[in-house]
Amino acid sequence: MEVILQPDAAAAALLVARVIAREIRRQPKLVLGLATGRTMEAVYAHLACMHREEGLSFAACRTFNLDEYIGLPPEHPASYRQYMNQHLFSQVDIDLQNTHLPDGTATDLTAECAYYEHLIVECGGIDLQLLGIGHDGHIGFNEPMSALRSRTRDKTLMRSTIEQNAEMFAGELSKVPYRAITMGVGTILESKRCLLLATGYEKAGIIAKALEGPITSRVTASALQLHAHCTVVVDYAAAATLEETEYYRWIFENEPEWQNF
Repeated sequence: MEVILQPDAAAAALLVARVIAREIRRQPKLVLGLATGRTMEAVYAHLACMHREEGLSFAACRTFNLDEYIGLPPEHPASYRQYMNQHLFSQVDIDLQNTHLPDGTATDLTAECAYYEHLIVECGGIDLQLLGIGHDGHIGFNEPMSALRSRTRDKTLMRSTIEQNAEMFAGELSKVPYRAITMGVGTILESKRCLLLATGYEKAGIIAKALEGPITSRVTASALQLHAHCTVVVDYAAAATLEETEYYRWIFENEPEWQNF
């Protein structure tokens, strides 16, 4: 695992966007795994700007989102499909037929989850998976105690997650779905590269557990320690309780990948 420290949230989001842009330029048919949430909005804004001003093209890319609420139709303003349309897909030249999210309205959820896994395999697997992290350490909607070999499935959300996401539903807790379809931890770990972004002091405690603590299903992000090519970008606030910051700085300054980046 590679940990990169940046001075603030803006610098961290820009670095993540630049990593994604570089990979698209290297491999125009990149299969991207995408995440939602407030932290990702700045990343998508940078990518949209790179498309407009630098000619970054998503025309040949295919995308798979981590999750979607069960029971929300794609046109619902709080669905993750609408989030992606608003913050990225409508801003770049991607073919919407190449953008995939789980169908939260499927009548057979088990079949939908199996089909989603099939689509990922059919595309050759995810080349670069973008991730955030929840306050309890979840990635996707893999809540604490999720199996570290889990696959795409329907999942009941913890109350803390529901409360955290209520802002997307005008603060009305009763309107937040209690269940979602999510890629599993095992599905995420099969991505060729993982790229996690976390900012803000409120994430400092859980980042320390995920990156430097034991690998445990109580903090599903800790499974990323097992990934052969995982990059974590954090601002100084989110890195506040990490113990190996000097080592992380040294690697970033001396690793050839990041020279003149």
